[in-house]
Amino acid sequence: MASIFTKIINGELPCYKVFEDDQSISFLALDQVTRGHTLVVPKAEVDHWVDVPEEIFLKVQSNAQKIAKAVQKYTEAPRILTATIGFEVPHFHLHLVPGKKLADLDFTKGKRLPAEEMEKIQKGIISFLKSE
Repeated sequence: MASIFTKIINGELPCYKVFEDDQSISFLALDQVTRGHTLVVPKAEVDHWVDVPEEIFLKVQSNAQKIAKAVQKYTEAPRILTATIGFEVPHFHLHLVPGKKLADLDFTKGKRLPAEEMEKIQKGIISFLKSE
């Protein structure tokens, strides 16, 4: 059975996409831990990050770095915290969480924002990606 991320990749479910290439996709997390919380997901459905083929893993990391720079510029956060958890969706994904302190990486703080706010964040991050 396809993961929720595979359904997003296949266009079966909507997302607030900020970036896509041939091997990965990046979109806003529905539950924003902090404003600008973004996911970077390989298109290949692999459950555990240690099993991701090296070429794809490196592409995800490279794209995450570019996207994190845009998220950081948009949010003005001093750091972009990263996490790979893997329990909530059986499809490797990297969390990019704007942070001012380690406590900002608390996933219990995740909350849904109105669509208008999500669209504003999405457009803001994309504008900084385009300026790179």
